[in-house]
Amino acid sequence: MIAKSRRVFTNIALMLAVAGSLAPIPASAKVNSTGGVSPHETTSTVIGGGLLRSGCRVTITYGRPFSASPKSGEIRKIWGALVPWDKAWRLGSDEATLLVTQKALKFGDTTIPAGAHTLYLVPSEKGVSKLAFSSNLGKWGVPVDESTDIARVPATKGDLAEQVDQLTISIAKDADTGGGVIHINWEKTRFSVPFTVAN
Repeated sequence: MIAKSRRVFTNIALMLAVAGSLAPIPASAKVNSTGGVSPHETTSTVIGGGLLRSGCRVTITYGRPFSASPKSGEIRKIWGALVPWDKAWRLGSDEATLLVTQKALKFGDTTIPAGAHTLYLVPSEKGVSKLAFSSNLGKWGVPVDESTDIARVPATKGDLAEQVDQLTISIAKDADTGGGVIHINWEKTRFSVPFTVAN
C-alpha cells in the first residue's frame, strides 16, 4: 500500500513539473512501471498560443489496459461488458487518470480551473456520455469517488474503422477553434470531448 501511494504521488509530482514547462516532450512517453500488466503513459499537447500569447500545455497520465485478458489472453468485450454502460469508470487502469492544465479550460459553458484533476468516464450506449473532472487526487482508480466532482461534460461517442486493442487517450489540436479535443479510443469506439483555453 505504501509503494502504491508513492507511485501515485510520484506521478502527480511529475505531471505538475511537466505542466509547468512548455519545453517539448514526447507525445506519448512511459511515466513509470507499476509492476502491473498495463503500462502507464503520458500524453501532452500545447493548445493555442501564437505571437501574442503563450500556449497552454494539457497533460494526461493514465494506465493503458489491453483488450486481451492478462490471465487467459482471450480478447474481452470492452464497452458494455468490461466497462459497463452508464456507470462511472476510472478511464484506465491502476492509479486514477490524471489531467494537468496550465490554464483554465472551457468545455462548452463549463470552465475547469488550471491545475490537476482526476478524470473518469461515464460511457453511455444510447444516452449522453460524460467526461468527469474530480478534485480527489492521488488515489487508486477504484472505487470511483463521484462525490468530489468538479464538473461533468458531454463526450461524443463515435465508431472507429480500425480495432484499437489498447486504451489510447490523445489530445489533438483543433485548427477550427484554436482549442483541442480529448479522444478516448478503445475497441471500435471513440469518445471525443472538445475544449478551448479560457481567456
